[in-house]
Amino acid sequence: MQEQLSRANKAAWETKAYQAWVQHHGAPEALAEVLKQDPRHPLRYWLKYIGDPSGKKVLNLLGSHGRKAIPLALLGAEVTVVDISAENRRYANEVAAAAGVELSYICSDVLHIPDEDSLGQFDYVLMEFGVLHYFTDLLPLFSLVHRRLGAGGRLLLTDFHPFARTWKTTETLRQPTGDYFDNTIMEGEVAFARLLPEAERPELNKVLTKAWTVEGILAAVAANRLYIRTFEEIPSAVDPSFPEFYTLVADKVEAQLSPLKP
Repeated sequence: MQEQLSRANKAAWETKAYQAWVQHHGAPEALAEVLKQDPRHPLRYWLKYIGDPSGKKVLNLLGSHGRKAIPLALLGAEVTVVDISAENRRYANEVAAAAGVELSYICSDVLHIPDEDSLGQFDYVLMEFGVLHYFTDLLPLFSLVHRRLGAGGRLLLTDFHPFARTWKTTETLRQPTGDYFDNTIMEGEVAFARLLPEAERPELNKVLTKAWTVEGILAAVAANRLYIRTFEEIPSAVDPSFPEFYTLVADKVEAQLSPLKP
């Protein structure tokens, strides 16, 4: 099933993604200028857990159009992005070039990175906003995270809060399901569809996604020997009575634990 999701989602993200980013963020040169003026703002959820990124190695999985990776590079980090979309890679590389920074961008399914071991190990793995729902099983994903983190390395994950995805309609979450435990594969619009003119949206391919509960996320992280340091719930800017996002921070700790269920 994961292979089916990956094929469908690659097709969706290879159709007009570049056009959507230009329409929303401007030409690559324009976004580069914005990022150069204030590279810290796009990283506001994570810098408090990183400190000074200069000289650090960061792996940005499902890094999309580079809007988080490029600010990290501007602040001195060595950044590698892995993402399935060639259109995302094109836009990210053009923005990075205009900003005057180097970006290593691998266009690949993150679960099948060519010659993965050659990437080495990283100080941080960053994943953000709309990533986990592309996986039918989180264990292989966080196994990859564990392999690529060096000793004491840190996972930084920010994504849509399962509660908001289930119960609330927001600017970023338009179709609440009403069933927190619904784990069926769903078909829906690709994330950038709303950035394109209405007339062009029928031409886009659909994505396939699976929702995750908080339990499912935390259990998969912990099962891969990643020590959970914090789970920060971020209120909605529109209605602060409910969380719209969360940030999970977990460190790689080499320790032998007894079985959870002897």
